[in-house]
Amino acid sequence: MYESLSKKYGMSIAQAKASTQNIVQMAKESGLEYNFDTLILTNTFDAHRLAMFAKSHGLMAEMTERLLRAYFTDSKDIGDHETLVDLAGEVGLNREAVEKMLASNEMAEEVRADESTAQQYGITGVPFFLINKKYAITGAQSTETIVQTLKKVIAESEITILNNDDGMICDDDGCEIPKKN
Repeated sequence: MYESLSKKYGMSIAQAKASTQNIVQMAKESGLEYNFDTLILTNTFDAHRLAMFAKSHGLMAEMTERLLRAYFTDSKDIGDHETLVDLAGEVGLNREAVEKMLASNEMAEEVRADESTAQQYGITGVPFFLINKKYAITGAQSTETIVQTLKKVIAESEITILNNDDGMICDDDGCEIPKKN
């Protein structure tokens, strides 16, 4: 893991370890356990396909949570189909249906579409929070940073009424034109 981070971000292995220690500490403060020393680097494309499959069965949140715990805490190889089938079974997905999906190209198009959207927004890593398709929070940030960003977005999103005329009032039932006296 550390060698990979070192190469990807042009930093020393010591810097990569220090960076991950910061993430581990932030996770711990949030009640999560991350084990970077035993983490298994793998291709996560099929895990993403599984998350999309779970979404089609109303279990995306549960599946995503289980995949993240398997990867960051349990040090499981989430690129391995057997592991993915086991994890899917744990959250209530049909094991045989998951095996069939993983043996095919099912959900690949959906994952590629997500990758394309991410590329359009310049997303190169996780975590990445995109708010109102305009504001981004990248990397592991403190709760305070996220709260301040959200406050800024909310403040800028408030609508200012520039006129106070009595105009038409419209809703789902149609429009009502006010009567002039």
